[in-house]
This record gives sequence, structure tokens and C-alpha cells, in this order.
Amino acid sequence: MNNQRQRAATLLLCAAAFSLGACSLARRETAPAPHPVVTVPAAAGPAAAPAGSGGAPGAVSGSGAAVAGAAAPAAVRPEVPPAARADFTRAVMLMRAGSTADAERAFRQIAAQYPQFAAPLVNVGLMQRKQGQLEKAEASLKSAVARENGSAVAWTELGVTQRMRGEFKDAAASYQKAVEVDPLYAPAWRNLGVLEDLYLGDPARALPAFEQYKSLTGEEKPVSGWIADLRQRLGMPAVRRPEAAAPAPGSGAPPAAEPGAAVPPPAPEPAPAAAPKTGG
Repeated sequence: MNNQRQRAATLLLCAAAFSLGACSLARRETAPAPHPVVTVPAAAGPAAAPAGSGGAPGAVSGSGAAVAGAAAPAAVRPEVPPAARADFTRAVMLMRAGSTADAERAFRQIAAQYPQFAAPLVNVGLMQRKQGQLEKAEASLKSAVARENGSAVAWTELGVTQRMRGEFKDAAASYQKAVEVDPLYAPAWRNLGVLEDLYLGDPARALPAFEQYKSLTGEEKPVSGWIADLRQRLGMPAVRRPEAAAPAPGSGAPPAAEPGAAVPPPAPEPAPAAAPKTGG
């Protein structure tokens, strides 16, 4: 049951347009989501599919795909009263209609009435970040993790906001907390790897984060190229892909071609000074 709750929490807190849901990996940190989280607080039991196109932390966020044999942490999520779910849905409708001020007031009212949930304040923080109010967004997201310390999404969104403010060590600590509370939440591993490599200049710490991200998502391109680049810079041997089985005698089939070397990823982009107007 705890595992089901954890998986529900991960899926139900995905952002509406997070690019990581599609497992895209550019040579930069995940771009901030163009819209706030639009899902209800985590509930026990089977999770519904998140709204929108998949799930990413905008800055962030995405799916927490499981690794075979890995166990989700046993964090217990608060139960969601029906009234809270209905109020949250109304706030989401206001947000989707473009009534940002009304939506923020509604989310804050829910947060005051149900202080056990992080989701309302995560939405407030993402709306503030979209408007370039990074200091306010960080404060809202810190309040979110204080309410629900086991929310990997909230910790990841906090890390993205801190990275955008130039608080790189704080961002690394937030991403690390996210993977501690939910080791299966792939976007946190990805953002941790990007931060360690591009912003903190520590490829030795970036490599295991990217390898974990790849093991969770099964993504090949372009994450494999980034991993190959990191291994080369660290003086480590390249990881060879398994060779195809030899053809049966007399089949006439040529032997499988050796896969080409991974192309190093392009040069990093500079960190944005403020949240962009559109996602990417």
C-alpha cells in the first residue's frame, strides 16, 4: 500500500507540460514548465494519468519510472478528503482559464485549509516562477517541502528555482533530497546530473546521476552521449553495447555492424537569468 501511495504521489504531481515526460535531454537543465502543476494532491490507491502531455521539473518533472527490483520508499502520504480534491479541481480550472490571480488565491486558501499537502503551494511557486518572481517562488516551494517533506516533485521544483537564482549548492541539496525521498523519480536525477556538470563543474558526481536517470527511463539518445562524454573526461573506458548474436551458418546474413562512437553533446547554454516566457 505504501508503494502504491508513493507511485500515486509521483504521477499525480507531474506538471501539465513538463518536457521530461517525453524523456528529452538537451545539454542544459530542464526548462521551466510553461504552466503550473494541474493535478490534485496525492491520493492513496491507483493514480490517474496526469493531465497534459506526459509529465517534467521544469523545470522539472516527469515520470518516476521504476527500475526492476527497486523498491519505492515507504513514505506515507496524507489522505485526500473529497472536499479538498473538489476545491483543488476548481483552482485548476481557474488557472487553465487564465485567471492567475484567482487561481493563486484559491490555491492559497486550499493550502491554509489543508496544511498537510504540498501540491497547492507547488502550484503557487510555479506560477510565481513563470512570472519571474523567483524569490517568492523559492519561498513558496520551501513552504511546500516543509508541509510534505516526502514530495520529490516539490523538492525538485525547489531545486530548479534555486538553480535559476544562482544558488547552485542549495539546488544540489534539494535535488539530493528529492532522490532520497523517491529514488525512482527520474527528473530529479537528471537535473542533479546537469547541475553537477554544468554549474558545479563536478563530472564525477554528475556521471552516477545520469546513469541512474538512464536506468530509470531507458533513454538512449542523447543521454548516452552525455554519459560517454563524462566518462571520457574522467578517463574511464567507454561502455560497450552488447554485440548482436552471430548469424547462423549459411544464412548469408552479414555480421552486425559495430555501433558508432557516441557524439559528444554540444556546448552548454548559459543559465537563464529569469524564467522564460515559454517552456522548452
